Amino acid sequence: MLVLEKITRRFGDRLALDDVSLSVPDGRMVGFVGANGAGKTTTMRIALGVLAADSGTVTFRGRVPDLATRRRFGYMPEERGLYPKGRLLEQLVFLARLHGVDRGAAAKRGQDLLSRLGLGDRAQDKLESLSLGNQQRVQVAASLVHDPELLVLDEPFSGLDPLAVDAMADLLRERVAAGVGVLFSSHQLDLVDRLCDELVILHGGRVVAAGEPQELRRQRGGSRYRLVTDADPDWLRDVPGVRVVERRSDGIVLELLQGGDLDQRVLAEALRRGPVRSFAPLLPTLSELFQEVSR
Repeated sequence: MLVLEKITRRFGDRLALDDVSLSVPDGRMVGFVGANGAGKTTTMRIALGVLAADSGTVTFRGRVPDLATRRRFGYMPEERGLYPKGRLLEQLVFLARLHGVDRGAAAKRGQDLLSRLGLGDRAQDKLESLSLGNQQRVQVAASLVHDPELLVLDEPFSGLDPLAVDAMADLLRERVAAGVGVLFSSHQLDLVDRLCDELVILHGGRVVAAGEPQELRRQRGGSRYRLVTDADPDWLRDVPGVRVVERRSDGIVLELLQGGDLDQRVLAEALRRGPVRSFAPLLPTLSELFQEVSR
């Protein structure tokens, strides 16, 4: 498990990170979400030892990572860091060798990854000959080629087409199933929602929400419910403490303005008036949750 505790970092007079704590358990995928400038990249660089924190600690499996430990990490920066005039497989082999992988294994892993990402027939091409989206695929392969025990990926899905996104998602799920912890940042909240076991939201250099996405939704669910019934819903307008927010194709959205057992009374009355197909809290989307906690 990667653990960051009370990380603070300043750049001159600007406080970039303020008491940031988060963890990436083995075999879990953690989504790292925040607006531009929130501090995600700085946090990732400190986790990897690329930057030093002004205060706080970083540990991996209970110890401060040394150089040998960091060799077992996989990192994908947001800015492309490969050589434009280098051949794809040649670069992957070189990077794997830097992490201690022998040449034969490095070549096999590099070729396998390029094939999985749809670039198997371009292994001998120069990076600069690829589209930007395909260059991103190679950057993904570079972070995985040495079979890391921890993955830290900064915007890995940026610029990828839907097929490449699915291929990348499959690779990450395989790594997680093998016990690898994954931390990745993304502005594509639908992907974060689909892939992640846990979520960390950063705002203004501080963690403003963290936990399992579904549990965070439940905590922020508020008092809105969705009712699906065969009966005419006009009676709802006369129930004290109930506001009809909107009628949608998938049901009526209600807001319960009182606590107590009002939800049970509404359900009982709906059942009295006709068949009820569904009555459940209307949980916020990840986008709505992000907007709420980042205000």
